[in-house]
Amino acid sequence: MRPSKVVPFYFKAVGTKSNGEFQREDITILTIVTSNRFSVLAKLVKRYQGPISVALHVRSTPQMHRDQILDELHALYISTPGMSTYVDVHLITDEFDRQFNMWRNAARLFARTDFVMMLDVDFAICTDFRSKILSSPDTLRLLRSGEAAFVIPAFEYVNETEGRDESTFPKTKQELAALYEQGRIHVFHQAWEGGHNSSDYARYFNSSPGDVYKVLSYQYAYEPYVIFKRDAAPWCDERFIGYGGNKASCLYEMYLAGISFYVLSDDFLAHQSHAYAEDIRKAERRYNKQLYIEFRTEACLRALHRSIVLNELTTPRGLNVQGECQKIRGASALAIEMISQLA
Repeated sequence: MRPSKVVPFYFKAVGTKSNGEFQREDITILTIVTSNRFSVLAKLVKRYQGPISVALHVRSTPQMHRDQILDELHALYISTPGMSTYVDVHLITDEFDRQFNMWRNAARLFARTDFVMMLDVDFAICTDFRSKILSSPDTLRLLRSGEAAFVIPAFEYVNETEGRDESTFPKTKQELAALYEQGRIHVFHQAWEGGHNSSDYARYFNSSPGDVYKVLSYQYAYEPYVIFKRDAAPWCDERFIGYGGNKASCLYEMYLAGISFYVLSDDFLAHQSHAYAEDIRKAERRYNKQLYIEFRTEACLRALHRSIVLNELTTPRGLNVQGECQKIRGASALAIEMISQLA
């Protein structure tokens, strides 16, 4: 694959400070966009009213099509309230679709705040988690440490028609719980249990207001939407092209790096329904399933080496590596040997 052309700050927000920047201790939404999702991006901007770093992919040819998309982007940028204040757009042009992790890395690389959140653009932010986090000394302390990532649970409507108008989505947990009990809304991608079940939704719905609880049963396919310290987590593995395993691989390396996941029990996201290219998704998932098996082994070996060099393997920060790498063929024997030698 030829190198992509990346234009950082193709559009640069004027920011919220007089010097054109944002408060360092704020939360930037990291998202990736193609031209067919411009209208959803506009909704995200209007609802969030905070810093957003967007990686926009446009095919480099044909030029007429590319130029038309950039004209549409310009019109969107100047017409959407808040976009010129909050949104940085980083342009990526090449001939390769669905390089999701490369696009995520670009959005994160150019983010201008200390804390970031990976979020798919077609999710509606239903609660004001940003204000709660930034006003909570305990939460900020964990974020600043770089050892925590905060999970915002994700849901979707059972009937896709109900999930198309985000203005009708629940705004409080009480409203969400009522829809959940009625069977009208359920956990995002409920059929794929590995993706979100580690968040423990039974505990989520039974939690008291203000509760924040630690994820205790992590497993390797876990792919929630998380807020974390921008410079504290590994970068996403860019070998994952297309659907399947791409976001989970980002979270996997975060976990191996010693980052713990905590669920914010008052907050949630809701997916805005849209059609998927199912034939493409199935083919790409088959390929990425095999890649993910190899990736897990490599990631564990790297994490073991790092933990040994930094003398962290037998410390609390090394517990995730210990537990996870003992499960993997090709890494388990080495992990057990190293742990026994260092114990």
